[in-house]
Amino acid sequence: MVRMIGRMDAPSSPSELPPIETSINRIGKDSNASMVSGRREGACRLGDILVIRPHNLGWLETKLQPAQLEFIWERVAEAKGVRDAKPTLAGIIDSSWELQDKDDWFFMNVLDPLITRYQQEFDNIGHGTPVSLKHPYHLNTWWVNYQKENEFQPPHEHYGVWSFVIWLKIPTDFHEQNKNPIAANSNHKLISAFEFFYLDLLGKIKSTGYNLSPSYEGTMLLFPSDLKHAVHPYYNCKEDRISISGNIALDSSKVMPSEI
Repeated sequence: MVRMIGRMDAPSSPSELPPIETSINRIGKDSNASMVSGRREGACRLGDILVIRPHNLGWLETKLQPAQLEFIWERVAEAKGVRDAKPTLAGIIDSSWELQDKDDWFFMNVLDPLITRYQQEFDNIGHGTPVSLKHPYHLNTWWVNYQKENEFQPPHEHYGVWSFVIWLKIPTDFHEQNKNPIAANSNHKLISAFEFFYLDLLGKIKSTGYNLSPSYEGTMLLFPSDLKHAVHPYYNCKEDRISISGNIALDSSKVMPSEI
């Protein structure tokens, strides 16, 4: 709140007008201002300045529990060398192997709660899928990636409604990696980074990056499948970076009751 610090009788010019008592509120913080389904509801009050942040999507970040990570590592151990996932992927990396979700445990215990939270925080982005019937979500596919030094994932998007990434092993530190001479004079250091790309209100390309270091091991991101992202290379390290990726889609083999 900016308080009135002076009062004058019959000001003779605009420069002599007393300061206006002004309150600055943000949509969602002020009970008298709201944004409903992308539409403004209720005009601002005299003297108010509202900070309007238009509706947009985002992503969720979480740290997985030990039991959840144990289940994933078990699936990784079973998968290596069985079903090659690389032919359907964009990555320029050593190897990727399809995973199996035993008894739908990962979907039910990890993905489904995150989907619910995403819908609460942002939107049910699958409702715009052009289908005539209602279908439930399911884990369409997921896989493990083994990335070696100098390898990368170019900017790409996924198939599905939501996608996710989980970092299981990160053998490098972002800040140490960016001491590399090739990054010395860069104003946008990206060695050993993960990056999202999107458009801002003016249609300009913006990005948000994750500076990957061992502290991110066990971290999971859930994001819209259409959100472009990239994985930048690391150097001078013989250990693999191990990550999980996957896609959540509508299961067209199942139909939900219309009242749901």
